[in-house]
Amino acid sequence: MSNPTLQAVKGMNDILPDEAQLWLWFEDTVRDWLEGYGYRNIRMPLVEPTALFKRAIGEVTDIVEKEMYSFEDSLNGDQLTLRPEGTASCVRAVLQHNLLYNAPQRLYYQGQMFRHERPQKGRYRQFHQVGVEALGFAGPDIDAEQIVMCARLWKKLGIRDVALQINTLGDAASRQRHREKLIAYLEQHKEALDAEAQRRLYSNPLRILDTKNPAMQELVSAAPKLMDELDEDALMHFEAVQAILRQHGIAYEINTRLVRGLDYYNRTVFEWVTTRLGAQGTICAGGRFDGLIEQIGGKPAPACGFAMGVERLLALLQEDGMQNPSAPLDVYVVHQGEQAQHLAWQVAETLRDEGLKVLLHCGGGSFKSQMKKADGSAASCAIIIGDDEVLANAVMFKPLRSGGEQQRVGLDGLQQKIRELIK
Repeated sequence: MSNPTLQAVKGMNDILPDEAQLWLWFEDTVRDWLEGYGYRNIRMPLVEPTALFKRAIGEVTDIVEKEMYSFEDSLNGDQLTLRPEGTASCVRAVLQHNLLYNAPQRLYYQGQMFRHERPQKGRYRQFHQVGVEALGFAGPDIDAEQIVMCARLWKKLGIRDVALQINTLGDAASRQRHREKLIAYLEQHKEALDAEAQRRLYSNPLRILDTKNPAMQELVSAAPKLMDELDEDALMHFEAVQAILRQHGIAYEINTRLVRGLDYYNRTVFEWVTTRLGAQGTICAGGRFDGLIEQIGGKPAPACGFAMGVERLLALLQEDGMQNPSAPLDVYVVHQGEQAQHLAWQVAETLRDEGLKVLLHCGGGSFKSQMKKADGSAASCAIIIGDDEVLANAVMFKPLRSGGEQQRVGLDGLQQKIRELIK
C-alpha cells in the first residue's frame, strides 16, 4: 500500500516559481522605497517567548486568547510562540541589543507571521508582512511621515481605490476616563450586547466599538467618545499630524471607532483600506505605541510604526491586471556532443562572470528539442554549440525575441553581441 500524498497545512500556502517572481519584484520595490526614507533592515526569529506577546499585545486580545501558535519546548519546557506580529519582536531585539542607546532608529522587516484563524481570501494562517518601526521619535512629524510614505508606495505600485482612516487614542489617563464612562454606558444596554461584546465588556471594552455586528451599530454610535476625553497635548499632536497630511494633499477620514486590535497603541492610529477585498479590506495599519518599550522592559521611549499585508497588496495588483513577471534570463545554451558540452560549460561560466544570466541545457536531447526549450525559456537569445563550432572556436548566436537572423560569432565577440541585443 502506497503512502498518501502529504499536503501543506491548511492556511499555509506554497508560493510557486511563477508567482514568486511577483513577490520578488514587490520586495525589491518595497526595499528601495524604505531605503529612500532612511529605514534599515532588521531580521528577528520566527519563534519568541510566549510571554513577549502576552505582555506586548495584551492577554485579553483575540490574538493572544485564540490565534497564537504556542507550544512547550520539549527540551527545556520553555513556552514558545510563532510570532503573530512583528512589532513586539522588533522592540525586543532593539532592547536586547541596546540599539536605542545613542540614537533613534528607523527599522523595517519582512517575513512570515502566524495566526490560527479560519483561512479565507486575504487571511491566512501563515501570512507575510512588511513592518516599519520608528523608535525614539516623539513628535507628530514621524506619525505623518509614515502615512505620507505609504501614499508614495501606493503610487509607486499603481494601487488605486485605497482610502486612509485615522484616529487618536489619546494617552493612558484619558483612555482610563473614557473606559470607565464606556463601561457604565454599555452596562446600561447590556441586553443589546452580543456574546462577544459581553465577554469583552470589562476586559477590553474599547474593542466593542469596532464590532461588525449590524445589530449593535446604533448602540456603539451613541457610545461616549474617546475624543471628548483627550487632553490638550494629545489633541495638539493629532492636529499637527493632520496639518502635515493636508500640506501633502493626503485625503483622510477621521474614524472615531478606529481602535486597532492591539493593546499597545496610543495617540495616532491609522488604517489604509480598500473596498475591493471584501471583509479583509485593511491592507496597511499602524500607529503610535509610546508605552510598549517600557512595557517590554526598557526605559520609556516613544515609538510609531505600521505593517502591511503582502498577500492583500499582491491580490490588489493582480486584480488590476498585473501579470507575474518572467524570471530574467539572458542566454540559453544549446549543445550536442562531448566536446561541444565542454565548450558550452566554458562559455556559460565566462558569460556569468560578466554578470549575464545564463541557463545551460542539461539532460541531453536533439538540437530541435533543446531549441524548443530555449524558445519557452524567456531568454533573449540562444547560443548553439555543435562539433563544427568547437572546430571553429565559435558559436551560433540566435536572437529569440527580436526576430533577428541566426549567425556564427567568434568567442571573442560573443559578449558584445549579447549586450547589443539586451541593452
